[in-house]
Amino acid sequence: MNPSVILRAAVDGHVAPSGPARRYFDRYGAAAGIGLWVFMSVATTLFSLFIAAYVMRMDGADWSPIVMPQQLWLSTALLLTGSVMLQRASAAARHARLAYARTRLLAGGAFSLAFLGAQLWAWQALQAMHVMPAGNPAGSFFYLLTAMHALHVAGGLVGLGFAARSAWRNDDPARVALHITLCARYWHFLLAVWVVLVATLGWLTPDVVRFICGTR
Repeated sequence: MNPSVILRAAVDGHVAPSGPARRYFDRYGAAAGIGLWVFMSVATTLFSLFIAAYVMRMDGADWSPIVMPQQLWLSTALLLTGSVMLQRASAAARHARLAYARTRLLAGGAFSLAFLGAQLWAWQALQAMHVMPAGNPAGSFFYLLTAMHALHVAGGLVGLGFAARSAWRNDDPARVALHITLCARYWHFLLAVWVVLVATLGWLTPDVVRFICGTR
């Protein structure tokens, strides 16, 4: 029997797909997963280069540390919740519980949009403290790194929109499950990158860098 038909039967009966359906998901999921891993590797390299530049720039005479806006904690909580919602959507889609997966998918998208809103709020808070994108390198890097991350979140929301469209259009259940699973994996990556950025911007100081490098 065609794996697509098997998965459709699993959805109708609310039974977790297995056998040929499982092999169908794993086969195409592996190919798509490799592509996503390649993209995340490139993005990781990009952020690593920016962080390295941030660390090297700290030794400049014009470097002045900035106070991190409190909105960063809200942003972190929102992105974490969005990642959890997408993981639940992925698990539900894999077990053919599409109604549950749809609601969690929407919740994940909503929390991610709220994350972008919190980022705008954080930038406004910095500007209220007279920290502008130009002038102080510490402030410039804050805007640059958080803006780069926000662009990756926005790009992920486009992919999430395609996954939601597929889920509501009642596409092949294997395709729906694969799209949602890849979205969840990407959101876990975004969360990991965000945690590293917050730690870098909030707690990495020239003294810490010199201590780590053994030059103090």
